[in-house]
Amino acid sequence: MKGQKIHDNVDGWARLRFSVIGGLLASPPGHGHLWKELKKLSSQSWNHPFEEGKKLRFDVSTIERWYYQARGKSDPIAALTTRVRSDRNQSRVMSSALIQALEQQYKDHVDWSYQLHYDNLHIVVQANAELGEMPSYNTLRRYMKRHGFRPRQKVPDKATAGQIEALKRRDERETRSFEFSHVHGLWHLDFHHGKRLIVDSLGQWHIPKALCILDDCSRLCCHIQWYLDETAWSLVHGLSQAFYKRGLPRVLMTDNGSAMKAKEFTNGLEHLGIVHETTLAYSPNQNGKLETLWGQVEGRLMKMLSNIESLTLQYLNDATQAWAEMEYNRREHRELGMSALERMIQEAGVGREAPSAEEVRIAFCQEVRRTQRRSDGTVTIDGVRFEIPWRFNHLDRLRLRYQSWDLSMAFLVDEREGTVLSRILPLDKRRHADGCRGKTGQRSPLSQQEAQKKNNEPAPLLKHYMAEYSSTGLPPAYIPHEQSSEPDKSEGEDNNG
Repeated sequence: MKGQKIHDNVDGWARLRFSVIGGLLASPPGHGHLWKELKKLSSQSWNHPFEEGKKLRFDVSTIERWYYQARGKSDPIAALTTRVRSDRNQSRVMSSALIQALEQQYKDHVDWSYQLHYDNLHIVVQANAELGEMPSYNTLRRYMKRHGFRPRQKVPDKATAGQIEALKRRDERETRSFEFSHVHGLWHLDFHHGKRLIVDSLGQWHIPKALCILDDCSRLCCHIQWYLDETAWSLVHGLSQAFYKRGLPRVLMTDNGSAMKAKEFTNGLEHLGIVHETTLAYSPNQNGKLETLWGQVEGRLMKMLSNIESLTLQYLNDATQAWAEMEYNRREHRELGMSALERMIQEAGVGREAPSAEEVRIAFCQEVRRTQRRSDGTVTIDGVRFEIPWRFNHLDRLRLRYQSWDLSMAFLVDEREGTVLSRILPLDKRRHADGCRGKTGQRSPLSQQEAQKKNNEPAPLLKHYMAEYSSTGLPPAYIPHEQSSEPDKSEGEDNNG
């Protein structure tokens, strides 16, 4: 890999020793002349095998030992290699009782530093002579590191299940750095609470929250902006601007904040074809690239604004945009060896073209289903009544999309395809008070003559039944009761007579 240097300390020193005595092995001195040649070699200076510019000199006895070590050997460099001590990784100073006391102390205080463990153990050794002699700090530190007694975060007394699981995972799982191979393959997103207060036009002081979207491969700052809150509204507002500037990524990684779990946000990523990955609980190291950026924001940007007493949100955003585009994106990144902007241009990208602002707004909405009121063609969303266009009056169940922070409009969506059919606006009763009503577009009522003609015949099904029953030849299933509209005169005359 370019720029990477790999050194083997053992072989490096062996090659140096061989270069010192190599001439003696190639041309062995005669009897009685060895001491003279060793004196010459001891007066010379030799380059340090790893530290450039550093010179070394060796004593006659040292060079003589190397010479006899390598003489007659088929592989002189192997003979000159530093041998591993037989008692390596074994404590030569610490007694078993002292080690037991150290282990117990570490179990009780896993969050202590090496120095704090050393200082406390020193007091214990002074009070208890049976533990033996107190080792040096370096000996104690080497022993603790070799046996995995590293300082770790202690589980809080009232730790949640997520905190306990995160601490357990850090102890049992490896922590590795990662990087996506393509630009816009993965974006990191996170909020940062500023360390300096800002003032608004009403004289109120606020803690600003910075939202930043960072590309994983190039480290490019796609967008950064300060807000007064950490809501889904601010989140969608800032992320949409990153889309307009850089396009759509393939994957977006966020934490598990409430804004990142909002229906509008998750639905928007799904409709735009962006995979939403969340970091593990209590594991900010997964967004480590952004954590590095926050250090530069506080260490460089905010330091340059220290002379401004009444810092406003607008001025802070103006300064932040200039700093991000002119310094951060153009300054050489120590790990990349080039600027983030150059890395973005050179590496292959998998981003996509961003849709229009209207499509982005429609995407970042939550969906609900409502039953339309047939009386006036309205629906209610979050306590606000919306008018449905009369051409959709025949629909009972409606699929709607809206943003909870902006109820100035909503969208009527096709039930099957999900396409937007129409915008709907809140109900304005005063506008309808003039009495003017539009045409519904339905067929006009029948004329009186057509209605009378239609009423002279029974329904087709009943007409069919009557004809079928008549064709059977059966008598009527009832006895008709014939009543005359006029009284029977014969019966009246007989009665009078």
